[in-house]
Amino acid sequence: MDASQRQAADAVVRVFEGATLARALEASGAESTPARAFVHEIAYGTLRHWGTLEAIVRALAHQPPADARLVAIMAVALYQLEHMRAEPHAVVDRAVAAAGDAVRPQAKALVNAVLRRFLRERESVLAQVYATPVARWSHPRWWIARVRTDWPDAWERILAAGNEHPPLTLRVNRRVATRAALAARFAEAGIACESVGEDGVIVTPPRPVRELPRFDDGAFSVQDAGAQLAAPWLGVQPGQRVLDACAAPGGKTAHLAEVTDIDLTALDVDSARAARICENLERTRTVAAVRIGDALEPSGWWDGRPFDRILIDAPCTASGIVRRHPDIPWLRRPADVAHLTTLQARMLRALWPLLGVGGRLLYVVCSLFPEEGPEQIARFTDEHPEAREAPLPTGSARVQLTPTRAAAPAWDGAPALPTVHDGFFFALLEKTR
Repeated sequence: MDASQRQAADAVVRVFEGATLARALEASGAESTPARAFVHEIAYGTLRHWGTLEAIVRALAHQPPADARLVAIMAVALYQLEHMRAEPHAVVDRAVAAAGDAVRPQAKALVNAVLRRFLRERESVLAQVYATPVARWSHPRWWIARVRTDWPDAWERILAAGNEHPPLTLRVNRRVATRAALAARFAEAGIACESVGEDGVIVTPPRPVRELPRFDDGAFSVQDAGAQLAAPWLGVQPGQRVLDACAAPGGKTAHLAEVTDIDLTALDVDSARAARICENLERTRTVAAVRIGDALEPSGWWDGRPFDRILIDAPCTASGIVRRHPDIPWLRRPADVAHLTTLQARMLRALWPLLGVGGRLLYVVCSLFPEEGPEQIARFTDEHPEAREAPLPTGSARVQLTPTRAAAPAWDGAPALPTVHDGFFFALLEKTR
């Protein structure tokens, strides 16, 4: 197992110790290696299929390995064999060597036996492990049960979407380029793309974004087609005073600033994350006042002047973006749903007074769990009779996008969306008095 595979296995272990995948990859040294993209592919893919890969290891080992590093080494090798179609003998030999170096010499025989048996008995092994839900859907048992309860007609499709490789979707910066001009530039470079939504482009096949022409001069940003709906659906008008709460890393902030000239404040509680907002604004040549402050405590940063528009992209379970962040299901715990739901409710109550009469607030979560979406908004409007649900361009005041729902055929006036996009919940509230 070469350095790239070792780094991927190390990152997987760190995730199950509690680190996010992004931080785990950084700690493993992957971010500073020329093979960064390859390490990312292996680590993301291994976690995306972790339930299946771990089940295979447990099924084929006579005694389940107690060492997490050993399990990760075999899971990485299995991912390469099953999903990357890597050369089998090379994968097995490198994994065996890694087990001896990283764990103990005696582990080499176990790794060799497990991987070679999988190669011989692949079909029967997969049939055996797929009999269990965690291995079949590669999500934790409690997560599977919740999605199945919340989405009885679509739960299988939603779980399957979480294990897919996401598309590379870009948002063209209309202040810097046109979509037609960018597509032409990509075509010159031999890069295939297709239009989506108002300003979106899907690049096929996905590739490192810095390899794409005009990234450095801010002509586009990476943003899922579902997330690209937030700025236009907030409906900002020239000169309005707008707040983007929980703004980091700044994708929606930049989009708002690209739409029209507004008095925009971008807020985040974390100074390091706020710095990323500034970096994105600088690259996209857009302007906003970046503030470091707690959305739950407006007295620490608000000047008392009401906002015309507020975007709350609230902290959530992120259950709608699992395919982009495959560490999420394995890091979350059942109690996190209630905790985050409480936090979202507090945030709505704290920021609602900052909205002027006649103003609008767009509540967004990248979650599929009803507690964080429709049930959250129903509770809030029950408590605040002055909060009227305003219609979105879809004709509804609330919209739930599931990861594989084709929006355009279902909604009159809906912007065109790809068949596969991330899962989001949107609700637009207007203050009537």
